[in-house]
Amino acid sequence: MTHRVTNMIKQCTAAALLAATALSGVGAWAAREEHTFEVSLTIPSRPFYIIPAEPDWIHRPQRLEWDYQRSTLSGLMRNFDVHHDSSAIEARLAYDSYLENGRPGEVIDLRVSFNDVELSSHVTPRQVLSEEEAAGGKRVALKIDPIEPEGGYRSGDYYGNVVLMFNARAPGAQ
Repeated sequence: MTHRVTNMIKQCTAAALLAATALSGVGAWAAREEHTFEVSLTIPSRPFYIIPAEPDWIHRPQRLEWDYQRSTLSGLMRNFDVHHDSSAIEARLAYDSYLENGRPGEVIDLRVSFNDVELSSHVTPRQVLSEEEAAGGKRVALKIDPIEPEGGYRSGDYYGNVVLMFNARAPGAQ
């Protein structure tokens, strides 16, 4: 009987070892997936900021849509949150804004306004927020509207850039 008990213990031990090995192997052969993604954050400085209210658009090309029924080009409007605690905010374009398709004479000029103030590339910036508006912080609209060229719009793929420059005085500066 002792021999039977010993064999039984050996068989149970072998079965337990096989089961443990099989169970640990399941984890080793399990499928695994990993996903890596970027996370970022911009915290504006308290005294001065001009940031897009909807941050997902600013680094992507923006499309002006063609209205087939009216044969015209739509504009673009995006909001910005602005604040400056010690002076008015001024803005201008770094250079004239337009769309072009690479063919001579086929250019679509763009009218750019910020807080309903039309901007130009003139070296003197225009005030877009008063000191009071800027101190309180405000959400304002950037509007980009195409100006229909003489003779109308011509077919093609057009591209361009709009570069805005903002100025605010340092605290205590006149």
